[in-house]
Amino acid sequence: MGRIFITGGRIVDPSLGMDGVGDLVIQDGRIEAVERGVALPDGAQVIDASGMVVCPGFIDLHCHLREPGFEYKETIATGTAAAARGGFTTVCAMPNTNPVMDTRAAVEFVLERARVGGVVRVLPIGAVTKGSGGAELAEMAELADAGVVGFSDDGHPVADANVMRQALAYASGLGLPIINHCEVSELSAGGVMNEGWVSNRLGLRGIPAAAEEIMVARDIALAETTGGRLHIAHASAAATVELARRAKDRGLDVTCEATPHHLTLTDEAVMGGPGAGPFGPLPEAAYDTNAKVAPPLRAREDVAAMAAGLRDGAVDFVATDHAPHGRTEKLCTFDEAANGISVLETALGSLMSLVHAGGLPLPTLVERLTTAPARFLGMELGALRPGSPADVTIFDPEAEWVVDPAAFASKGKNTPLAGTTLKGRVTATLFGGEIVYDGMTGAERLQGKIRTEYAGLVGELP
Repeated sequence: MGRIFITGGRIVDPSLGMDGVGDLVIQDGRIEAVERGVALPDGAQVIDASGMVVCPGFIDLHCHLREPGFEYKETIATGTAAAARGGFTTVCAMPNTNPVMDTRAAVEFVLERARVGGVVRVLPIGAVTKGSGGAELAEMAELADAGVVGFSDDGHPVADANVMRQALAYASGLGLPIINHCEVSELSAGGVMNEGWVSNRLGLRGIPAAAEEIMVARDIALAETTGGRLHIAHASAAATVELARRAKDRGLDVTCEATPHHLTLTDEAVMGGPGAGPFGPLPEAAYDTNAKVAPPLRAREDVAAMAAGLRDGAVDFVATDHAPHGRTEKLCTFDEAANGISVLETALGSLMSLVHAGGLPLPTLVERLTTAPARFLGMELGALRPGSPADVTIFDPEAEWVVDPAAFASKGKNTPLAGTTLKGRVTATLFGGEIVYDGMTGAERLQGKIRTEYAGLVGELP
């Protein structure tokens, strides 16, 4: 693979306690050195990262790549290309495919497709129950042996408490977590958005935050009973954050994730954004189906609690819940629309709004995107330590850009952020020492220079 020299960037690696300008040397797909003032290696490709942040590659523990079975929404090839654009070098694929990833054959298919067509690392998550039907446990040991990193029926809560107890107990023997979509279906049935003044204003049936809170409390109790590893997927309610915080205080093996949209958007996005208010005429953008997601976007106080939890560690890390859909699944009434947002390519820009607002230190954000999820996986990832895989993300924290879904690498163009100006953008992503995204749009470079330097001869790319 040769040698790559990344110079002059602000290196942020929470696993090493590093935050300062320095240089990074990559040799044959692995980190060779990370320090300040490294001599230029002979014959190296040089990336000038001046003004940029250089950090370990982002890790996404929750995304939907849709393959097999729903290739019209996304494929492993397009999904991993979108991940690379977003700075993600590892993505964990949820099992709600067709067929469901509840067998060794299904897992091996995804791994093979990722090997052939993917541009970043894909780690599969197996189903908790057969067909994600909630009645009978899947062959979890077989799935673990095939390479899954956890178990989830995401999109389908494990409603039966005894099945959830069995799953937690069995998975604990495998050393893997149960990742539950926490929602009491009797409370959420028929609901299409958060229950609150916005749902009342729009005349849409709401889903109370209690639907999530009740199942989170149940699952924490079952984790305590079994000693199993519980991971709360896409937390959205303030009460969920507090329950997770208390569980950690009691020493339980409970972790929690939050998505960029639940950290930065409220249910007012369904009305086309904040400012419409409870009275007066509705804006033309009201009933925005691109803002329909499960769990729903919540009220302002919930969003504030999620951000506070991310800052203090009650929320362990960020996961995108990237959920691409075909156009017709959003070009319909709000009641009929599919749940989900295409997130991989806008994640960093959304999250940087928390940093720019002063509510979240940048090193903390990087930790929640890299070191923390790597620790959850128990893998040699999320670090720029010499000898580690050379998964690197370079981003400009000050670059402003307008979200254009038509330009997404993902097949899913469904985002409520279309036309929004974000501040913070990935300029290069390296996976295993190879540049899988270089931040180029045609001949235009985003706030950075990548040049090739051999024996003192410099040639600037256009």
